Amino acid sequence: MLVALFLTGLLLSAIRPHDYFTWILEVAPGILGLLVLVFTFKSFRWTDLTYVLILGHCYILFVGGHYTYAEVPLFDWIKEIFHQSRNNYDKVGHFAQGFVPAMIVRELFIRKEIVKQGHWLSFLTICVCISISVFYEFLEWFVAIVSGQSAESFLGTQGYVWDTQSDMLYALIGAICMVVFASKIHDKQIAKLKSGV
Repeated sequence: MLVALFLTGLLLSAIRPHDYFTWILEVAPGILGLLVLVFTFKSFRWTDLTYVLILGHCYILFVGGHYTYAEVPLFDWIKEIFHQSRNNYDKVGHFAQGFVPAMIVRELFIRKEIVKQGHWLSFLTICVCISISVFYEFLEWFVAIVSGQSAESFLGTQGYVWDTQSDMLYALIGAICMVVFASKIHDKQIAKLKSGV
């Protein structure tokens, strides 16, 4: 069912996007993620919560890819209502870029017994997520340099000089929120998966 929902969202986002080059750049992480999940399904099955959150993150990518992150209509409306200087949909994406990887990293650490439960688990989960965010910002920068004219649509900076730093901050906030607010639910899901219920 989740794969069907993924493909539906992907196909809908591919119908007359802002431009196909930006669309491909934005949805590529979701497609790569799906391939990894499909090929590793038999050897490592994630919790249902993790799968659902990954799908939610993919939908954020699909919407951003369809409209570009700087032109999502709902956030244009929010911008007008709250007198904001920019369309802030990209901040939703970067929050998810912290929250969802935190769920994935935390689950790997626990289930592969890499890090014991406790403060170090939380700290290292957050550290890995902020590292992923930094790497993604470097990747965006590289693609922007290589692609030239399409850079602004992909980066979505909207003239905001601190966009890169605020993107990483939102990912950090997302990772912290996952650890603080979802760890107990996540632990129950992991226990349920281990018991085979």
